[in-house]
Amino acid sequence: MWVFDWLNAFPPLAVYLTIPLAPLVGALVAGFWGWKLREQAHWAPIIGVAIAFYLSLAVLWQASHGITFYGNVYTWAVLGHLPVSVGFDIDSLTVLMLVIVTFVSLCVHLYTIGYMHGDPGYARFFSYIALFTFSMIMLVMSNNFLQLFFGWEAVGLVSYLLIGFWFQRESANVAALKAFIVNRVGDFGFLVGIAAVYHYFGSLDYRTVFAAIPHLVGQTVEIIPGHPWSVLTWIALLLFIGAMGKSAQVPLHVWLPESMEGPTPISALIHAATMVTAGIFMVARMSPIYEESAMALTVVLIIGAVTALFMGLIGLVQNDIKRIIAYSTLSQLGYMTAALGASAFSAAIFHLMTHAFFKSLLFLAAGSVIHAMANEQDIRKMGGLRKAMPITYITFLIGSLALSGMPPFAGFFSKDLIIEAVGLSTLPGAGWAEFMLVAGAFVTALYTFRMFFLVFHGTPRMDAHTHAHLHESPRVITVPLIALSIPAAYAGWAYIGPVGLGHFLDSSLVIAPPWNTVGEISAHWQGAGAFLLHGVLAWPFWLALAGIVVAAWFYWLHQGLPVMLTRVLSPFIWVLESKYGFDAFNRTVLVRGVLQLGRLFWHVGDERLIDGIMVNGTAREIGKAALSWRRVQTGYIYHYAFAMIIGLILLMTYFAVWRG
Repeated sequence: MWVFDWLNAFPPLAVYLTIPLAPLVGALVAGFWGWKLREQAHWAPIIGVAIAFYLSLAVLWQASHGITFYGNVYTWAVLGHLPVSVGFDIDSLTVLMLVIVTFVSLCVHLYTIGYMHGDPGYARFFSYIALFTFSMIMLVMSNNFLQLFFGWEAVGLVSYLLIGFWFQRESANVAALKAFIVNRVGDFGFLVGIAAVYHYFGSLDYRTVFAAIPHLVGQTVEIIPGHPWSVLTWIALLLFIGAMGKSAQVPLHVWLPESMEGPTPISALIHAATMVTAGIFMVARMSPIYEESAMALTVVLIIGAVTALFMGLIGLVQNDIKRIIAYSTLSQLGYMTAALGASAFSAAIFHLMTHAFFKSLLFLAAGSVIHAMANEQDIRKMGGLRKAMPITYITFLIGSLALSGMPPFAGFFSKDLIIEAVGLSTLPGAGWAEFMLVAGAFVTALYTFRMFFLVFHGTPRMDAHTHAHLHESPRVITVPLIALSIPAAYAGWAYIGPVGLGHFLDSSLVIAPPWNTVGEISAHWQGAGAFLLHGVLAWPFWLALAGIVVAAWFYWLHQGLPVMLTRVLSPFIWVLESKYGFDAFNRTVLVRGVLQLGRLFWHVGDERLIDGIMVNGTAREIGKAALSWRRVQTGYIYHYAFAMIIGLILLMTYFAVWRG
């Protein structure tokens, strides 16, 4: 393509290095000189991310023409026989992720100019989001497990800083700490999995590890004596624990809804398009390992399906606009994970792509609503915003239709492809997984349009002052909404063939013939139009349509019905509002348990054993002994003479009696 021709004058490695370094430079400029640049601090991060996006498009174009790269760039250290290298794996999966990450990040950067204007941490915020973009790019470009782990931990660290950005709020600090701790649980399993990879393969390089997989098929390890496990199953499950933490799968999902305490642009960047999809990307990248373990695939499939349905149900009882979208993110991540379990890796990446567009759109549109509502986030205090905010209304509608899986929007193609693939799977539990995903179609449409109708239709429920000042957001906010609404509406139709059915990703993914569900769909592929026609005759479409109709009936046309319904379904609603008891269990068993254990070690171990006996006790006993022995030293000569005589008598008795 002519717009990329001039890049041929530069070495390919220079282009690849510039993609992560450009956002990093922007982050450093905003971070170190933001105090001086102030309201102009956004330019360096935006230019850096824009360069990364442009170059990502260039390498995407090259990859589509068979130009790829795999190799090390720099060896940082050598630890024994382990080289610690910085390297890149530029293939079709990498470049697709690069375009998604940099495009969404660029939209969020532009949106942030208007949303965070006037905030005292304006420059710091731009530094953080550019640094996050750099970390995510390093994660997806890595060609070895150590660099993957570096990017993995870096996005976790920066997300902690971003969730707790408004650190004056106690709730923000609690949410940031919760996200950090829960992710450490997943990351511990991930790190043990990487250690197992090095132990059994002797390398952390992707290609070296993947090439050696056939030699480990059938090899077992006894984690519990007498119970052999497949080594590859063990490694796959350990790595998946890391994915459960990053991609918020049950039971490591509890951090993501709380992370809505951060500014809205963070919700779009981290919790829709990038960080939470890192686990999905990692499992897809490790497809050669997962395809050798039916047990690991089954675990991934079931956990994904459970997350998809049961997290969506919680969204029905949420009233915070950002938390509703957060629970929809959990649910959609469940769909992606279920696709991975069904070996439909390309379908999972396809849904990752479409979800990035329409979920970022919904988060940013929600931010536009919050901005107009003077920071109000309760949808029960909104209503009737359609006329005051026409651009936000239309873009929010596009995002809602895409999320609900309505044709011809992007979510319809990717979600239906996943359900179709899971339905073809022969793994144990695939039937139940398909049922949960199909039921999730109704739930998704219901909570999405409950939110939509309560926000934009019906009678206004805000106070008079807020109602009088309602207006559409400025262009710096609405332009990114329009930019994201285009792929949210179009990307499914355009890319289901090359991406969803895996033709573009063939060189990056490995699928074993017994699990090749996408291959079965591809064998009968007749185009996007035929797929759409097939989809509107299937259960997911009609259930999604029913969800929209029910939402309109209850939350727009007859707004008094939900109150009556709440009384009838109060036990069920209580279960959902308590979030199935996960938070209560964590607080009661884990948090209080750790505190009690800490107090036990403090009072018994530290105060009594260490201080009371080993430190102070030793000093006390030595003092007592010294006090007793001090009395022997009286200073009188006759005492010393008497002691000498007694000693002499004892010595004479010893020699006379015992030695004689």
